[in-house]
Amino acid sequence: QVDVSAMVRLFGYVDVTDTGFIVAVLSIAFNPLFWNVVARWEHKTRALSQVFGSPHAACYCLGAVILVLNCVRSHCFTEAMKSQPKLEGWDYHWTYYSGLAISAVGTLFVVSSFLALGFTGTFLGDYFGILMEEKVTSFPFSVLDNPMYWGSTAIYLGWSLMHASPAGLLLTAVVAISYTIAVLYEG
Repeated sequence: QVDVSAMVRLFGYVDVTDTGFIVAVLSIAFNPLFWNVVARWEHKTRALSQVFGSPHAACYCLGAVILVLNCVRSHCFTEAMKSQPKLEGWDYHWTYYSGLAISAVGTLFVVSSFLALGFTGTFLGDYFGILMEEKVTSFPFSVLDNPMYWGSTAIYLGWSLMHASPAGLLLTAVVAISYTIAVLYEG
């Protein structure tokens, strides 16, 4: 039998009906849905490549849109987290520095993934017919499948710990679930 009292107490700090929290959840869920739907549509129709005159231009445009959406998602996440109560028992230096370390590892995975894949490799170039010469197996792909997704999740986890935020932890779980679904869909 599992004792869920700690979890119940933790999420007693979270108002899931708060408008900012709901907007954050929607933005988190929207991003991977958006880029997967658009990329598959492009793969089937080549419509974006036609509109932009080339697959590269279309991929760069989609990449820019994804970057903007990620900024919006991070802003919504942060605002939702800041509008909810902190967990006072976590508002200590050790929690802050643990969160900072987790965010740093997440950033390492995200940045090294981008450097290994390049812009078009990161932003769905294969759906535009822009293929890499060979599969990337160097770090961080040698350590972890989907390092950009899990690195991003780690950044949000660390950010939540740095702010001693139960709402942030719950939103981080939404990020992890969204990416898990995206991986299943993409696979």
